[in-house]
Amino acid sequence: MIKVELDKIIFYPPSKGYVIILKEINGYRQLPVIVGVFEAQSIALALGNVKMPRPMTHDLFIRVATQLGVSMQKVVINDLIDGTFYAQIILGNKINSSILQIDSRPSDAIALALRVDAEIWVSEKVMEEAGQIINLDDIRETKVADNVSVDDDILDHLIELKTKLQIAIDDENYELAAKLRDQITALEKESKNN
Repeated sequence: MIKVELDKIIFYPPSKGYVIILKEINGYRQLPVIVGVFEAQSIALALGNVKMPRPMTHDLFIRVATQLGVSMQKVVINDLIDGTFYAQIILGNKINSSILQIDSRPSDAIALALRVDAEIWVSEKVMEEAGQIINLDDIRETKVADNVSVDDDILDHLIELKTKLQIAIDDENYELAAKLRDQITALEKESKNN
């Protein structure tokens, strides 16, 4: 199992949804997961620690679980079948010390985990199948070797474009992939010239 953290949320126009990037904590891989607009909004609210006047669905679930003596221990993205991610929410029952595993969509599991600061894990199988290698140190070392100052905004934009490129390739949208590849090349050239 690989411990991850939510790195960023990116708008993904082809699906009119969003991509959440889960970054390996002690490594160089990331996992892009496409989520719907409402789930992305719920995740963004949790990231920003925004309190709504009335509880949203994920907040309500946490309140009910707390009242029942159940606490979220972690969430696990444990499977990928036909391009669809599957997750489990691992709950601990304070009353009888039992462990409960509940099937979930990854977007809901992540929205809940962020609200209670629970750990997010990805199975090695899922990371191997759908993860991407992003090695920022190699990018930085290349820039330093070329005597170019590294701009973190450019690196973030490169990562975003490379993530979109991988998704386009996975979706067999080669026209979009070619455009993204050209944008990446232009941005890398521009960063070398600065």
